[in-house]
Amino acid sequence: MQIDTPLFSHPKYWAECYGHAPFLPMSRKEMDDLGWDSCDVIIVCGDAYVDHPSFGMAVIGRLLESQGFRVGIIAQPDWTSKDAFQALGKPNLFFAVSAGNMDSMINRYTADLKIRHDDAYTAGNIGGKRPDRAVTVYSQRCREAFKDVPIVVGGIEASLRRMAHYDYWSDKVKRSVLLDSKADILLYGNAERAIAEVALRISRGEHPKQMHNIRGTAVVLNELPADWTVKDSSRVDKPGRVDAIISPYVDTRSAEEANPCSSGGEVNEALQEPEEIPAQVLKIMPIKGQDKEYIRLPSFEKVVNDPVLYAHTSRVLHLETNPANAQVLVQPHAERYVWINPPPIPLATDELDDVFELQYQRVPHPVYGDAKIPAYEMIRFSVNIMRGCFGGCSFCSITEHEGRVIQSRSEDSIIREIEKIRDMTPGFTGTISDLGGPTANMYQLNCKSEEIHARCRRLSCVYPGICKNLETDHSPTTNLYRRARTLPGIKRIFVASGLRYDLAVEDPEYVKELVTHHVGGYLKIAPEHTEGSPLSKMMKPGMGTYYRFKELFEKFSAEAGKKQYLIPYFIAAHPGTRDEDMMNLALWLKSNGFRADQVQNFYPSPMASATAMYHTEKDPLHRVDYKSDKVAIPKGAKQRRLHKAFLRYHDPDNWPMLREALKSMGKAHLIGYGKKHLIPPTQPTKPSRNKTLGQSQAKMRKGKVLTKHTGLPPRKHS
Repeated sequence: MQIDTPLFSHPKYWAECYGHAPFLPMSRKEMDDLGWDSCDVIIVCGDAYVDHPSFGMAVIGRLLESQGFRVGIIAQPDWTSKDAFQALGKPNLFFAVSAGNMDSMINRYTADLKIRHDDAYTAGNIGGKRPDRAVTVYSQRCREAFKDVPIVVGGIEASLRRMAHYDYWSDKVKRSVLLDSKADILLYGNAERAIAEVALRISRGEHPKQMHNIRGTAVVLNELPADWTVKDSSRVDKPGRVDAIISPYVDTRSAEEANPCSSGGEVNEALQEPEEIPAQVLKIMPIKGQDKEYIRLPSFEKVVNDPVLYAHTSRVLHLETNPANAQVLVQPHAERYVWINPPPIPLATDELDDVFELQYQRVPHPVYGDAKIPAYEMIRFSVNIMRGCFGGCSFCSITEHEGRVIQSRSEDSIIREIEKIRDMTPGFTGTISDLGGPTANMYQLNCKSEEIHARCRRLSCVYPGICKNLETDHSPTTNLYRRARTLPGIKRIFVASGLRYDLAVEDPEYVKELVTHHVGGYLKIAPEHTEGSPLSKMMKPGMGTYYRFKELFEKFSAEAGKKQYLIPYFIAAHPGTRDEDMMNLALWLKSNGFRADQVQNFYPSPMASATAMYHTEKDPLHRVDYKSDKVAIPKGAKQRRLHKAFLRYHDPDNWPMLREALKSMGKAHLIGYGKKHLIPPTQPTKPSRNKTLGQSQAKMRKGKVLTKHTGLPPRKHS
């Protein structure tokens, strides 16, 4: 695998002479005003166009602009005909197609498969402005509009569908979106490196179908190269070695017994204590000997019909996510092959700084007038300080999209963005609403040694325990908070991103800083459950860590003279959850005085490990074969409603269902009027339900915190 060149070192395209566009044009008139006769690249996206670094189309558009290309935007087009896709004329180089910051199916449907009537990424919060499976539909319309123009697909929807995947909405295994969309190349993850190289090579006359060697991309091949070595992992009875040295079946549970990053052989003690500990992994070099080797996965036709092979494929995929040692994956689809290159090399700090400091206007395009775009309203006073997450939660899409390597901005760059918000953003009153990212407290936390990281194949750096090779010193984040608070014109800075509390307790000084200065009354954390069975399938820590953090939180809140509360999030109906587990969680909620307001059932997003569990009833977090134990899967509308009802045990509408369930479980003793009872034996009259809800709201004001879990993917994706 070739070594990637620095992101901003590519030679500029000739159209650089046109300079910077105030907004990337959305109409021919805007193109005329800029003096353009055509666009080099046209981005088609399912979101409204907000020129801000938290929106993928703006990041990719401004990056390509910095490389000298003229970039136009077709945002939320009418997909029922090709006309809207011809609005800016024929692009000289390619169409770049994305569903937007959210998967279009998750955007359109709830976890219970009900249609949503709103859309936070649309002006006016109006639902229905993008089609189902938008990547496929948009690509088809682009092909109809200009059949000879290359199509490049990317964004989270494409990332999660780059190979054969279980589709929750149709309850089927579907092929790679590359085949359904008929796109020429797919970019997955944060795609700055890939899109810059693809654009350069297309501008030099190369067709993207011939670009087989770019990290973070997938293409379709009619035949496989004869000079590459095949590592056959297409069966589980003879899976073959995914790596000549490191087995694909390293048991992540052995972290406490052996070097968690070793291959299972003799531990090299010299690698455990490096003399110098870099603050951040800035460059990952390809592993010697990995060139011209690929892993052959079970074919689409096999995983459709064999749940064990599907789970096995999911496991191999997730073991091939470390950019330092991941290999090419190949999955046959009939007579063709989906060729998936290893993940992109993470951006170095200076590269990430440059991406966030491109020429963004930081507001929606003027075409939307005064209409509110809720997703923008949510983030316009917030700052993203990093990317990625090494938590490895099995239900989360961050791993498949942003990866496990933390990419952090420099402190100076973050400070400059805060100053831009202060000076440029309309309506700013002095409060930064969030200083965070996918996880609030992973800033500059990476492996202590690049050598160890180059060998690591763990699915998580913090499960079942925190890896001893992981840097847990939060002082860079603490120092950032302190510096940001001193800026002129900045009154308050909150941290609203989700907190990884099992990491936070490793640095009490950070917890003190956070609780004393950056909590706005409520702090959200995500235990997700209280019981061991679902927690082990989620790859989440037990409640012991939650209690340790709660103790620190309450201690430092008291020292600061503040009355502040934790908001714990929980998921219902996650794979591995039995009815008894939800009952025990409900009892915990009641004993701790929590009344959940909005709750969410597990949402099987494509390609997640938990989704593989949901579909196959096997556990791909460990080695899978035909004798593997089945995982308890809450399926069917009735059981999923029951699990959700346990989270809202206090709602009288749920009591009849819960009474029936408790009796069938042999737990009728939990029905009564006492403090140890979960629900009462009788229904209130109709007016009393409103009273109950009013009492719930009153309890919130008294400190009985309402919890909420949206089940939506992280909002800060590009």
